[in-house]
Amino acid sequence: MVLGLPDTVRACLFELDGVITDTAALHATTWKGVFDAVLRQHEGDGFRPFAAETDYRDLVDGRPQADGVRSFLSSRGIELPEGDPGSPPSLDTVHGLARWKDDLFGQRIREGGFEVCRDTMEYLVKAREHGLLTAVVTSSAHCREILRAADAETLFDAWIDGTVAATRGLRGKPYPDTFLAAARDLGQRTSECAVFEDALAGMDAGRSGHFGWVVGVDRVGHGDALYTHGADIVVADLACLIGIPHPDPQP
Repeated sequence: MVLGLPDTVRACLFELDGVITDTAALHATTWKGVFDAVLRQHEGDGFRPFAAETDYRDLVDGRPQADGVRSFLSSRGIELPEGDPGSPPSLDTVHGLARWKDDLFGQRIREGGFEVCRDTMEYLVKAREHGLLTAVVTSSAHCREILRAADAETLFDAWIDGTVAATRGLRGKPYPDTFLAAARDLGQRTSECAVFEDALAGMDAGRSGHFGWVVGVDRVGHGDALYTHGADIVVADLACLIGIPHPDPQP
């Protein structure tokens, strides 16, 4: 095995948030502010707040933003009008909420509110040195902005982000459409591709798409759930796959 992958793997497909960057935590806290405002409106002063860890992980993480809104609100018995994808930010529609969250997230990105996962950067470099193709697969519309800021644009042969998915009419995770599109763009069969994901919805996409290898990246301690949802292997970080000592956190 090269880099912890079966010899049949020719391409690596990486989620952005939580795998390439630490933006998963930033997404979760941004969603919390948005959803708590909605819950106050619908449930009053005794509302049960959005849980940035469990609610985000189980109901929102990895999904397109509007799907995340529907999933979470449904779990609380709240139904909102759909609105229009071009709607301005608001608490009144699904797309209005998604737009509000997206605007807040974009502002925090521009303020430099994220870091790059160094273990993944090391893995990407090693993968390319071994002749493996690489792609980033994410529902985020801020993908290029984030990777440009991280000086990591040149590490990928293909991009499937939220903007590309909307243009091509691709369904988001847990459907495998975006990963399948990345495999096609790289000219590879699904059996020749490894998926690197931290979200349960991403695991479901990897399994249902019949990819050759699905790597669960467990940065928050939910490895059992990643295995249940289809991971072939779960690692705390990608340094575990290449023997690179994981650097100590900076003081």
